[in-house]
Amino acid sequence: MAALNVNALRQVAAEVEARKAAEEARHREAEDAKRKELLDELSKPLVADEKAIERGLSRVGAMVQAAAERGRTEVLAFRFPNQLTTDKGRAINVGEADWPRTLSGRPQQVYQFWQQHLAPQGFRLRAMVVDYPGGMPGDIGFFLAWGEEPR
Repeated sequence: MAALNVNALRQVAAEVEARKAAEEARHREAEDAKRKELLDELSKPLVADEKAIERGLSRVGAMVQAAAERGRTEVLAFRFPNQLTTDKGRAINVGEADWPRTLSGRPQQVYQFWQQHLAPQGFRLRAMVVDYPGGMPGDIGFFLAWGEEPR
């Protein structure tokens, strides 16, 4: 039996931890790059011509139909980084009535789409923070609802 060497064992453990840390850092960097790409994409407005509106209505129709067929009366319709609000989601998180004024980019367009095309059909829109990385507000979700209004 070979002699046990505590220092060698500590070195092995330290090397394993260093590899884990390096892998986690690479993973974080890749996630950060994806998030930046998404943020850049969602910051750019879509062309809102008649065809785009029809496609949007068709997608929403399919989404809510599928949810209703599962017995649901609400669906997460759109999720976006809180950086697309002027206050990083604070107004939404605390339920301020004028939270829509904080929207920018595509989320603002989605809100306007709801106002113009879905609200008149009876759909309600609820915005809420859907995750809290590090205890701080993260992504925002827009939920479309069509069931009875809560009292």
